[in-house]
Amino acid sequence: MEYPKRVIVKGEKDKKIVKEIQKKLNENGCGPVDVDGGYGPKTFNAVKLFQSRFTDQQGRPLIVDGKVGPITWATLFSLKSIGPEPGPLPEFAKKVLAKAKSQIGVVEKPRGSNSGPEVDAYLKSVGLGKGYAWCAAFVYWCFDEVSKSTGIKNPVYKTAGVLNHWNNTKGKKITSAAATANPSLIKPGQVFIMSYGGGLGHTGIVESVNGGYLTTIEGNTNEGGSREGIGVFRRTGRKVNSINRGFIEY
Repeated sequence: MEYPKRVIVKGEKDKKIVKEIQKKLNENGCGPVDVDGGYGPKTFNAVKLFQSRFTDQQGRPLIVDGKVGPITWATLFSLKSIGPEPGPLPEFAKKVLAKAKSQIGVVEKPRGSNSGPEVDAYLKSVGLGKGYAWCAAFVYWCFDEVSKSTGIKNPVYKTAGVLNHWNNTKGKKITSAAATANPSLIKPGQVFIMSYGGGLGHTGIVESVNGGYLTTIEGNTNEGGSREGIGVFRRTGRKVNSINRGFIEY
């Protein structure tokens, strides 16, 4: 069954959707629950039981919350992906992704310095010198390099501040809540924005999305996903719901 593009919770009114969930819960030994289309306490507890027993597409434990979001849905219905395959990317987005990919493996010199030939170029593109956090500068630089080569004005707000970018962008914003409920809203080439509080954040470029998971290209990170890492890395397995501010589409 196709994911309904929203999180299914206790009290859901669409009986057809709930019946399909109830059938799958029974098939997976997490019942018995009546296949009556009512998302009441018994179905809620059966969903929690399923979530406690099964792992997601990445082999990670499911969040035991009784809600059927995209990751639980994909596991319950044995789906490899959620939603339709993305259509062809616009040429500008393709070139931005290619530029970002070309930088994978760049590291600070010396490590931990927020500096180095390539890092200095990222920072220079937003008007800064050496030594600053540079994940947002990396994103801006990727778009700016493509803009220079195509003659198209750079649509990204010029800043090294992650939340400053989010607050001032003229691009299309997709909130965290909307993206979590419907990952098909996320497309390659979009910019993700995370907030850590106190004005701190992290950002990067979406390379692909599969159900509730992202593959991204990020600067100023490391293999563990730090916001103060040492290079440009491809990150796999970020959950969509970990992107707590949202996505920007240009």
